[in-house]
Amino acid sequence: MSSRIVVQKYGGTSVGDTTKIQNVAKRIKKYHDQGHKVAVVVSAMGHTTDELVALADQISKNPTKREMDMLLSTGEQVSIALLAIALNEIGVPAQSFTGSQVKILTDGNFSNAKIEMIDRTRIDQAFNNNKVVIVAGFQGIDKDENIVTLGRGGSDTSAVALAAALGADECEIYTDVDGVYTADPRKIPQAKMHKQITYEEMLELASLGAGVLHSRSVELGMNYNVVIHVRSSFHDKPGTLVMSEEKIMEKMKVSGVTAKGDQARITIADVKDKPGIAAELFSQLSEKDVIVDVIVQSSPRDGINTISFTIAKKDIAATKPIIEAYAKDHGNGKAEIDENISIVSAVGVGMKSHVGVAAKMFQALADKSINIEMISTSEIKISCVIKQNQSEEAVKALHATFIEK
Repeated sequence: MSSRIVVQKYGGTSVGDTTKIQNVAKRIKKYHDQGHKVAVVVSAMGHTTDELVALADQISKNPTKREMDMLLSTGEQVSIALLAIALNEIGVPAQSFTGSQVKILTDGNFSNAKIEMIDRTRIDQAFNNNKVVIVAGFQGIDKDENIVTLGRGGSDTSAVALAAALGADECEIYTDVDGVYTADPRKIPQAKMHKQITYEEMLELASLGAGVLHSRSVELGMNYNVVIHVRSSFHDKPGTLVMSEEKIMEKMKVSGVTAKGDQARITIADVKDKPGIAAELFSQLSEKDVIVDVIVQSSPRDGINTISFTIAKKDIAATKPIIEAYAKDHGNGKAEIDENISIVSAVGVGMKSHVGVAAKMFQALADKSINIEMISTSEIKISCVIKQNQSEEAVKALHATFIEK
């Protein structure tokens, strides 16, 4: 077998204790013994990140983002060192590196940084010495050498970025599930695992609540044509390959059904109908890094309309002063916030060539007496805002309609 560069990522559950870390080391050893150059990205052990956040919360309810990044980055430093120790113990030479040591350069946006460049010098040096390279996920540095983190799920992004920088054809993401399913198998026992899925579908599913992959890692894979292999860390069976649409022969009409319940809907009524009004609102939200999902503006009547949009619940505090001021200046003075919603979605590249998907989706929800409050569509996605307590029933109905039949 010819030597190749193998990039692997192990999540927090895969390295949750020392026994699991030793099992990961044994898996890595198989690749190293075959003569491959192995680079491994590791998350913090188990719930370490949550525990670190809780520690900070005991001291301050509003710590600076810089110091939180400094704190949270230590979780990965523990796991990379333990994995290196485990590998060396079984005769595999290994060296661990923090994000700053391998110079994962970012834009410096604390707590949600984007990777700009990875310097592979030290990695190549380790490879030349026949060492397994272990890199801390979720972190990098800015131009001033501050430690910054990439946001939750950032280890996926670290791994795919590393695969792109090293010229690897594939990035293996090891997790506690077997692969990418048509729905959450814990809630839908009939969910089926994909052998292959497109970047576009995975990107939509990731952004819509499917927790298997971080959406930014999928974007990187798509931009640099890195195949992402999602597989279980508990067995050796192949998982799901995330790849370009051109490489997939048969495209499902609907490849996945998701529900996202961490959302809130903002409604501002009696907004004046004139150019620039909507731009003003969403520009202010953008400046506060608030991501807006579904947007609906009613048709104007008597010179006024209603604007509704959804945001993540975690962004309500940042959004509230903006929408309250906006409603006073341009609306009826009130901004309504509804946290009792969920966004259910059907995703599939096959929608491009099949008609009637929306009609079937709406009918499936109507048959269960589920009212649709907002609708958003793209070329490969249909999303509906519904009441949160009907979310699970909606997903089951849509999965039965599109997947099981």
